[in-house]
Amino acid sequence: MRRAVCPGSFDPVTNGHLDIIGRASRLFDEVIVGVLVNQSKSGLFTVEERIDMLREVTSSYGNVRVESFRGLLVDFCRAQQASVLIKGLRAVSDFDYELQMAQMNIGLAGVETLFMPTNPLYSFLSSSLVKDVAKWGGDISAHVPDPVREALQARLGPRP
Repeated sequence: MRRAVCPGSFDPVTNGHLDIIGRASRLFDEVIVGVLVNQSKSGLFTVEERIDMLREVTSSYGNVRVESFRGLLVDFCRAQQASVLIKGLRAVSDFDYELQMAQMNIGLAGVETLFMPTNPLYSFLSSSLVKDVAKWGGDISAHVPDPVREALQARLGPRP
């Protein structure tokens, strides 16, 4: 079975993330969305909330599952018996950072990294930007799935 991991913090998941996950699901028998538990960083949503949102918005993919992990990503890949990481790239600046990570991951554990260029519709999109726009009452409906938009509005409350 060809299994890949699509890692991230997903705080929150965006349509850009879903584009990468969906495309990866067509290439691999199973895609594991790995939600990073980073205790030194507090997110807007808890890890459990992010997992629940991801499970809801990826439920139409029969070969995608969502799990959390902490520690080294390559250790998570080994535990999941996945030999490939999927990383979405929005810009050259993403590539500079992700290339270093890919080289370290293959050196540490032989885990390959597949870079997927983002759909141009989502090339500017990030979770941080979505949260900032939502915080000030901007329309994020084109950038996140409805359940995520609703969760953001509930968490951040109405804004002027």
